[in-house]
Amino acid sequence: MKVAAVQMVSGQDVSANVQAAERALSEAADQGAELALLPEYFCLLGRSDRDKLAVAEQPGQGPIQDSLSRLAQRLGLWIVGGTLPLATANPEQVRNSSLVFNPAGEQVARYDKIHLFRFSQGGESYDESRTLERGHEVAGFDLPSCDGHTWRVGLSVCYDLRFPELYRQLQADLLLVPSAFTHTTGQAHWEVLLRARAIENLAFVAAAAQGGVHDNGRRTWGHSMLIDPWGELLGQHREGPGLVLAELAHERLVAVRTQLPALTHRVLP
Repeated sequence: MKVAAVQMVSGQDVSANVQAAERALSEAADQGAELALLPEYFCLLGRSDRDKLAVAEQPGQGPIQDSLSRLAQRLGLWIVGGTLPLATANPEQVRNSSLVFNPAGEQVARYDKIHLFRFSQGGESYDESRTLERGHEVAGFDLPSCDGHTWRVGLSVCYDLRFPELYRQLQADLLLVPSAFTHTTGQAHWEVLLRARAIENLAFVAAAAQGGVHDNGRRTWGHSMLIDPWGELLGQHREGPGLVLAELAHERLVAVRTQLPALTHRVLP
């Protein structure tokens, strides 16, 4: 199964961001991708976190969701829409939600980011809980691939990457990590965390990132990548908009899990 991870440098213009995502997804489809992953906040990375409140959509309806649905159907592509803000009962908070659309344009899964990022170092600080309401449920979906195998795909978002117990619960063949890692934390921890999640779960990992300097002056790390179940890098895009594609072989998954059946050796819950 060929998978694409889309890297973007989203700004405060939702329409421009959605158009950039459409171009990248079209390129992914043209290159034979069956599944494409957009980064966290693909539709908006504004000047402040509160900008999300103004563009939040009701679950199941809204122009951003409609665009993803139409694109999935037109391109014949499984699309995981990075994240977009979905409204909650509290007008001062939104959910940071990852939505999955199948090639028929149907939304087949939704994951609301569970772990909310907070970071402080010198003059740099950030706290997602001021604007985001966290999710509570793990989520995944089954993808019947053209390769003849049905892949179990697990959903996560950015800061979730630091919590391995989430990935244990997913029990997936492919783990998705749409992200907007800061340059500081990304430089220190991004690749080692991604490779660790792949190795300990004996699973493929696809990580689509924001990667550049945004309208608000924030710099994200980028380095979108695809990783195999042995922790080997299959492809990477370091900075700026771009695309990472790789063929994920189900036979490789089976071989690694047979060679080192660590998942069957677990003792602790």
